[in-house]
Amino acid sequence: MPLDAICLCAVRLELEERIAGQKIDKVQQPERDIIVLSLRGGGRAPCKLLISAGSGDMRVHLTEHRFENPDAPPMFCMLLRKHLTGARITEIVQPPAERILEIGLEASDALGVKSEKKLILELMGRVSNIILTDCSGLIIECLRRTDSGLEHKRAMLPGLFYRPPPEQQGKRDPLCVTPDEWRGLFDMARGSSCDRWLLDSFRALSPLICREISWRAYGEADIRTDAVNDGGEALRREFFKLTDAAVAGVFEAWMIAGPDSAPRDFSYTKIMHYERAADISRSASFSEMLDSFYTRSQQLARIRQRASATSKTVKTAHSRIARKLAAQQAEIKITEGREYLRECGDIITANLHLMEKGRRVLVAQDFYSRDFHTIEGTTREGAPQETEKRGVPKREIALDPMKTPQQNAAKYYKDYTRAKNAEKYLSEQIKLGENELAYLESVLGEIALAENERDMAEIRRELVETGYIRNNRKEKGKQAESAPMRFESSAGLQILAGRNNSQNDRLTLKTARKSDVWLHTQRTHGSHVIISCGGEAPDDGSLLEAAAIAAYYSAARAGGKVPVDYTLVKHVKKPQNGRPGMVIYTDYKTIVAAPDEALVNKLKTENTQAGQY
Repeated sequence: MPLDAICLCAVRLELEERIAGQKIDKVQQPERDIIVLSLRGGGRAPCKLLISAGSGDMRVHLTEHRFENPDAPPMFCMLLRKHLTGARITEIVQPPAERILEIGLEASDALGVKSEKKLILELMGRVSNIILTDCSGLIIECLRRTDSGLEHKRAMLPGLFYRPPPEQQGKRDPLCVTPDEWRGLFDMARGSSCDRWLLDSFRALSPLICREISWRAYGEADIRTDAVNDGGEALRREFFKLTDAAVAGVFEAWMIAGPDSAPRDFSYTKIMHYERAADISRSASFSEMLDSFYTRSQQLARIRQRASATSKTVKTAHSRIARKLAAQQAEIKITEGREYLRECGDIITANLHLMEKGRRVLVAQDFYSRDFHTIEGTTREGAPQETEKRGVPKREIALDPMKTPQQNAAKYYKDYTRAKNAEKYLSEQIKLGENELAYLESVLGEIALAENERDMAEIRRELVETGYIRNNRKEKGKQAESAPMRFESSAGLQILAGRNNSQNDRLTLKTARKSDVWLHTQRTHGSHVIISCGGEAPDDGSLLEAAAIAAYYSAARAGGKVPVDYTLVKHVKKPQNGRPGMVIYTDYKTIVAAPDEALVNKLKTENTQAGQY
């Protein structure tokens, strides 16, 4: 469900207790609609506040997810850094029954003069916005600017005074309505279902909550108002139970998952009208619930959307090479019969004295047949045999009547030589084609595992270098290389994992020491994983954890247990003319590990700056 006003109230109470008094240490804008504020101080542990103004995922909550900055910070992010870095959060206010939060800030300018500012979060679907104002309400900047050319839209530009959105006409505040007013509204309800009447009569209630109130009252989520026989008393009772709890600040974070365990919805009260059609679980906090529901899934969805064009290019190239490979394999199959051509040439040569120009067919003894026996009673090997009574095997050989017998024989020998050379050439081309297919499959695996825009940028750069994407952009200077993913085992050993094929090559062939341990999933595309163990054998726990990382960052992530090969880096070599990420290795052993996401996240540490290992 969208974050309605009552659910936002629950989030506000949780955030006010957690972040009031903390200072803003860093400001990030990893995506166009997302701002991340790193907070510290106030006698509390550091944390990160995520603010999203996306049309389908507007929200605000604490997050534990790691975000990477884009190569160039957006202008809105730079302005927020200028005004908010070092500012202290003084209060968080929510206008009644509105999906708006006003974060009060106490900041200092360049001269050390303290001033008050507000960061206003309008979390209202397609018109969501993030606005920074001064103490008088003057807009300093906003995420989305709106001109005043259209009458139904508010002007939202720097230098104008902030005006809150107009109230919804015809809808009441559910937290302020009295029982008598409620009865009067219900008496006027005609011809609609109870949940629809609640949705049309009161703001701050989502369709999910309206259906739940109706189900709690009458056991049906869509019962009509004219079908109830108690004048709506049961509906009124359940309505005020919910709103009284909201006024008292009693909220619970509940997650709703479908049969496939994928998150479907969330609420501030237990939702029961799905009955057995959904799995309901309670979260420890609203931030944990929203972070689980949105952040990871939404980030991956955005990456997949941006990766669609790259993925389409790779799949097109994969299909083209696969078709070409199929044609080559069919062609090389034809060359398997080339010995027949040589035999025909030999038979024609042996019968030149019986032939003359203009013949279309030569019928001659087939001395290459297994059943052939000479008239003298000897086999092809020269061993004496009795002459068989059956007829001598014959072979019909097509001839070109325009050619002499010698020219016909030469043609068969030439076709034989061409087929022989074709087999050698086609075998080489088929091997190259199979390597290209394997490489493109590994790139598709990289795209599926990409976690952020930097990963996608490096994949596109790799495809430009390998010639699959045309480089239409003039890059300014050399692009900084990102660092591999870093982990620390339970025993304290450093574990590194490549993000893509190019990084796998750098990690294995340049960064890692020859005495380090190298791991890779068996016969499956995935990351190269290195255990930095200083020449000593790693403990069994670290080896198993590194194998779990290799299994998680591979094409076998969705499966069960995965065989992972491991050996010393010195036994890993790059084949001649091998594509990025392709290596051969010897002297290896195999361990079985499961791709455990929880373990991977637990072991993961913050990366250093791009280009540093």
